[in-house]
Amino acid sequence: MTTASTIDPNRLLLTGENPYIRLSDTDDGPVTSDASFWRILFSPGGPGHVLFLQGELTGNEPRIYTDNIQMTRWLQGEIQGRINATFGNTEIPATEASFRSSGDLRSFWTEWVGAHGEDIALTWSDLGEPFMSHSFPGGNPERPHGVCTVLIPANGARITRNGQQASGRPFPRQRDARVHSTCALAFSETWTLPY
Repeated sequence: MTTASTIDPNRLLLTGENPYIRLSDTDDGPVTSDASFWRILFSPGGPGHVLFLQGELTGNEPRIYTDNIQMTRWLQGEIQGRINATFGNTEIPATEASFRSSGDLRSFWTEWVGAHGEDIALTWSDLGEPFMSHSFPGGNPERPHGVCTVLIPANGARITRNGQQASGRPFPRQRDARVHSTCALAFSETWTLPY
């Protein structure tokens, strides 16, 4: 009897985490703050952290904070720029930063970013039921990668920069009949491409 292989046949590009926050004032309104945080364990640019941030706390200018510029520039060109074209611009200056996290995934999670003269905190709270999402390469013409990730939707989220809190809030969404949100923790995230 033959069994199917349990090994994904695609090339591994990166593995790590990619929690995100997209706040709006109304459910159908524009995104007022967009934060994409990455903690990468393995990639062609090495390991590291990066925060892509844009919204009222940055004067609507895109900002990048990182502890590995080589990884960040690779990520912008390969993946982040396909998620949000603004953050794909490798001419955006990257600020050197330090990173730490705290929390308990049964209730809340916070990612802290420290840079010269800046203290940023991203917090996810009122967490929903985790689920795994898996897509294979080639499923979306605009995004050729495959992605496998554990998503934990957040019904509460906030962004603060130097003590000032961004307005807006998360809104519920559906993802293949699962309860989701415009803000979520994305852990055990792996991106692939065919060989």
